[in-house]
Amino acid sequence: MKSLINKITGWYFTKNAFPYWVIMVLDCTIVIGAGFLAHALTVGVLHTIHNFWHLLITLICYLVFYLVGFRVTHCYSGVMRYSSFVDLTRVAYANLIAIVLIFGTRKIVNIDIYLTPLGWKELVTTFLIATTFMWTARILAKYLYDVYFVSSSAQRVFIYGAAEGGIALAKSIRSTESQYVVAGFISDNPKDWSHLLMGVKIYPNNENIVEKMRQKQAHVLMVSPNKSEDLRNNQEMIDRIANAGIKMLVYSNREWDGKSDLRHTQLKEVDIEDLLPRNQIDVDLEAIRSVLQGKCILITGAAGSIGSEITRQVASFNPSQLILIDQAETPLHTIRLMMARQFPDIPALTLTASICHPIHMEMIFKQYRPEYVFHAAAYKHVPMMEDNPGEAVANNIDGTRIMADLAVKYGTKKFVMVSTDKAVNPTNVMGCSKRICEMYCQSLDKAIKEGILEGETRFVTTRFGNVLGSNGSVIPLFKEQIKNGGPLTVTHPDIIRYFMLIPEACKLVLQAGTMGNGSEVFVFDMGKPVRIADLAKRMITLSGATDVEIKYTGLRDGEKLYEELLNKEENTVPSSHPKIKIATVRELGYDIVKAEIEKLDEITKQGYDDMAIVKKMKEIVPEFKSKHSKYEVLD
Repeated sequence: MKSLINKITGWYFTKNAFPYWVIMVLDCTIVIGAGFLAHALTVGVLHTIHNFWHLLITLICYLVFYLVGFRVTHCYSGVMRYSSFVDLTRVAYANLIAIVLIFGTRKIVNIDIYLTPLGWKELVTTFLIATTFMWTARILAKYLYDVYFVSSSAQRVFIYGAAEGGIALAKSIRSTESQYVVAGFISDNPKDWSHLLMGVKIYPNNENIVEKMRQKQAHVLMVSPNKSEDLRNNQEMIDRIANAGIKMLVYSNREWDGKSDLRHTQLKEVDIEDLLPRNQIDVDLEAIRSVLQGKCILITGAAGSIGSEITRQVASFNPSQLILIDQAETPLHTIRLMMARQFPDIPALTLTASICHPIHMEMIFKQYRPEYVFHAAAYKHVPMMEDNPGEAVANNIDGTRIMADLAVKYGTKKFVMVSTDKAVNPTNVMGCSKRICEMYCQSLDKAIKEGILEGETRFVTTRFGNVLGSNGSVIPLFKEQIKNGGPLTVTHPDIIRYFMLIPEACKLVLQAGTMGNGSEVFVFDMGKPVRIADLAKRMITLSGATDVEIKYTGLRDGEKLYEELLNKEENTVPSSHPKIKIATVRELGYDIVKAEIEKLDEITKQGYDDMAIVKKMKEIVPEFKSKHSKYEVLD
């Protein structure tokens, strides 16, 4: 009994809001007062005073019908200080229900013989007065809370975007217990400027916006999902806001469909990835689904940055089975847990194995007969491969050859190889190894089409630049260096790189892989290149640090100032996707490429002589010219 009493009192009496019964009593008092006022306006004040007690009994009886309306609409259950248009609508509906019930009951039962008869004008006037006063009470409670509590303690924010997304954020702030209060909106549309939205002013997005935010004591900028791309493409605005020490909050998910619920709690503090200029990438999801759904798919390098994201995206298309291969045990275990948690209905075989082991790989192909192979396994770090060219040959080149040959032997429909912009005019061992992989896959596809080899496998290559947040990339390194107080190490003041988000790059890999007819080298539109020194400066600014320096360390072995997506002798032709081009690259016959790779393998197996290995690689790829490397003597 005691616990029941505590539960009831705990439900009614809360420190965070008026108890429900207080709001109900207030509404009932307003209804009775509205009835007296309506009667006085209709028949006069003296007559109302003279019949006070009889009229009070009548209004109390009619109050039963209002309580029914309150219960049906639950207009008493809201928190008054968070009242919104929806809450005001509920009040009107509750009072309307009461009036309808009163008129309906009077038509069926002649209750006026027991009560003071009230005319239809008095009842309608009561409805209007009661609704108006109940609205006023809620608006006043909200106003007083905003003025005397929120304004004094909450952070004042500006919202960038005066359309659906910005309005949804503002409503979310106002309708919940929030640490923020909206002080203004920012719009790029001149038609919005100087107008009011939800009671606050809309300001133009120009060089004065920081000063306007300071005047309003706003130190936070919330970015509507509709304006995320505009923010990324407006580097001047980013610099103004960041240099002023204003915190930027952006939508935590990749995309907003404009229909689902949008809450300000879904925003997160901006990362540098959110501010790099890039355009929205759309792919034909249904076309990809129609190709991959119900298929057995093998992914190499499944625990890596690219391979793991390809795994997630492919799993969403409901394949019949996933074969996930990687030699990194712990990261692959993470993928195993992810599959069990997010895609429990999809059979996923996680194999700790090396693509360099032909016997093991053939056992896998023979047993599972994968219809699609996404080959993302590779050693990718430039300085590491400069020191270990034999491993670049063994893993990148020979591993790719093993997987490609098995795909042909066991009837794989499509083999998609993930390559890199470093394969174009390579200046390092890693880039050259990937170019040789491209050459082998392309020659293999050509040999099948020309009838030199028996098979049906189609080979396509996807070539793109750096992906944001990948293992060993510059952004995680900079974050760690800022955390440790600096300095940020940049190899050269003028070094530039292309960047793309991992999910965006993998979307294009899937799109290219499903639309290719074979032998294509697909080149992705990576957007605008980014100067690494500028990236470092912006990350320092966003972190709020004032004493972190940038240290230039000099180009590393095999590194060049800029990456190219195409060789000088190459051209591109458009594909069916605006972000994907097809490179017309130099082609060699299968017999020639195979023989050259076999010679390279033989040299590697004879003793891992770095100079001999790289010399042979340069013969296979004549455009391979080493930079800042001991192998320059071979050029």
